Amino acid sequence: MSYLNEKKKGTTCNSNLLVIQKLLSTNAYLGHRIPTSDFQGYLYGFRNEMAIIDSEKTLICLRRACNLIGSIIGAKGHSLLVNTNPEYNRIIQRMAKRTNQSYINHKWIGGFLTNWKHMRRVQKHFQDLSAHPDSEDASTSSPFDYFPRFRKMQKCFEGIVTHNIPDCSVIMNANQNSMAILEANQLQIPIVASVDSNIPNRLHKSITYPVPVNDDSIKFVYSFRNLVTKTVILSKRSQGPKVKVKRL
Repeated sequence: MSYLNEKKKGTTCNSNLLVIQKLLSTNAYLGHRIPTSDFQGYLYGFRNEMAIIDSEKTLICLRRACNLIGSIIGAKGHSLLVNTNPEYNRIIQRMAKRTNQSYINHKWIGGFLTNWKHMRRVQKHFQDLSAHPDSEDASTSSPFDYFPRFRKMQKCFEGIVTHNIPDCSVIMNANQNSMAILEANQLQIPIVASVDSNIPNRLHKSITYPVPVNDDSIKFVYSFRNLVTKTVILSKRSQGPKVKVKRL
């Protein structure tokens, strides 16, 4: 169940208008000077030689993305949120924790999805380090003093809350996360990703549900967070009995 589709049919036009107005207020429509050929279909036109993204098409793509996320959560699936922009870290982390989804807020590790079994073993190693007796006592030495790799591992695995490979990847800043996109595409995992007008054609073709938008707009990221959060919460309600995902 998608938050964007929860309104009654009689209010659909008004709802769409409100969302488009919000998109305009976030500067989500501002593209780059030279958009790639695959992105041309998302354009409204140009202004001062800058590409202007069509907000109606962004809305359509947002609705499709939320429908996908809602259907996966409704089927008791799980999503992985991927972000490498430090400015968005807190936003993504809060969204993931509120919805009980997994997240990665740091540089993608090659093979994280395609070599999932090995990554789970590494994750178990991380859990063992986390359980180090000194790690829970702030007055004594921490695992960081003994294991230089601990901090790097913590960044990679602190947001993973399930043993299972994700059913969907939600990726911010597609240009900066090409490896995450290629791995998910190789495993045929549906991909929702924000794509700016300079997205390479090859990368764009690998994204199942692209959302055309100015990916430098932090206001849009806040709006996107709200939409996804509400979609997940509504979809969980439709599951029936509440299913808790065991946190590792």
